[in-house]
Amino acid sequence: MQERKDLVTMKGNPVTLVGNEVQVGQAAPDFTAVANDLSPVNLNSFKGKKLIISAVPSLDTGICDIETKRFNQEAAKLPDVQIITISMDLPFAQKRWCAGANVNNVKTISDYRERAFGGAYGVLIKELGLLARAIFVVDSSGKIQNIQLVKEITTEPDYNSVLEAVKKIK
Repeated sequence: MQERKDLVTMKGNPVTLVGNEVQVGQAAPDFTAVANDLSPVNLNSFKGKKLIISAVPSLDTGICDIETKRFNQEAAKLPDVQIITISMDLPFAQKRWCAGANVNNVKTISDYRERAFGGAYGVLIKELGLLARAIFVVDSSGKIQNIQLVKEITTEPDYNSVLEAVKKIK
């Protein structure tokens, strides 16, 4: 697996990202993750849909909580877009968090079992075993149209640029 340094920091400290670097315009890599009911989920589960894939370190942290709640609100305004939040949190924890936060427009999935998403999208943090904060906008044909790798993991993404990117795609 490829290792990349000096792309992101956690509380100001550089971390190493492991996995393949993806580029705008390429086909979104497939992955297998786990839904809240422990069933397998892969990219084909969303075939033909526009996607916002939001990778976060953990839903039980402040910024991840804010980000996922914000995308949950935005999802209600984007009926033709599926928003996915993926983290290393266990599916049971994700389900509990969604119920407590009243999040029902965003699908949460876990990469804890195989770390396939983190490796395929190059956002697995070597030192922590968590996912870096990143957002991938994928069009209905499965091509990546926008990537936002958040430089400092403890800060929020630029929501407006993500929403503009998804509104521009067919």
